[in-house]
Amino acid sequence: MQPSVADATPVVIHTEHLSKQYETEAGPVPALKDVNVDIRKGEFVSIMGPSGSGKSTFMNILGCLDLPSGGRYVLDGSDVSTLNRNQLAQLRNNVIGFVFQGFNLLQRASIADNVALPLVYAGVPRAERERRARDMLARVGLGAHMHHAPNQISGGQQQRVAIARALVNNPRLVLADEPTGNLDTATSQEIMKLLVELNERDGITIVLVTHEADIAAYARRLVQFVDGHVTHDGDVTHLHHARAGVTS
Repeated sequence: MQPSVADATPVVIHTEHLSKQYETEAGPVPALKDVNVDIRKGEFVSIMGPSGSGKSTFMNILGCLDLPSGGRYVLDGSDVSTLNRNQLAQLRNNVIGFVFQGFNLLQRASIADNVALPLVYAGVPRAERERRARDMLARVGLGAHMHHAPNQISGGQQQRVAIARALVNNPRLVLADEPTGNLDTATSQEIMKLLVELNERDGITIVLVTHEADIAAYARRLVQFVDGHVTHDGDVTHLHHARAGVTS
């Protein structure tokens, strides 16, 4: 089942017969098998699957952190297989914002400096970095905390900082890998509502990896993996009871 998005909407992610296998002493171990997925601008997609299903491998390939063994991956119009290491790094920095389960904040840097970090790599002047970090922290409700260190704020606030950092470079795509995995239920709901708002209000394309059905249900589309294959690509209606059970 294909997502109900107009065909004219640009495709941000295109995978064509994508495969990945890892070489081990016992021989090759397949992780992805013939994966064909298109994700268009403005979609919010959850990726689910049991441990070893291939969802993390797929996310690493989407983020240009790993390369497929076969097939094609086109990110924002660029065929990843044709790019060298420097070009891949530039594509990552220009197109993708990453949000991780562990926040990955620099503990000795201020919140504002953490948010501005991608702009340092992009060569943005200091004054512009500070302005954009300040604006982004205000956008996620942390404008009053910009001079605090990460250990002076809560886990949920730290994840908001990580989301602000992911957005500061105006990416066309946000990849969120288990972003609520270290958070309690109430804080997880708060973070997911923020992601929904960013998707619906600002049109940011979001791809979220999670093993929790109630978290996946916040998206509008689900891609489910089992043994390296996509077994479901469509709506999330069947997950809504899980979300209702958590929020009731």
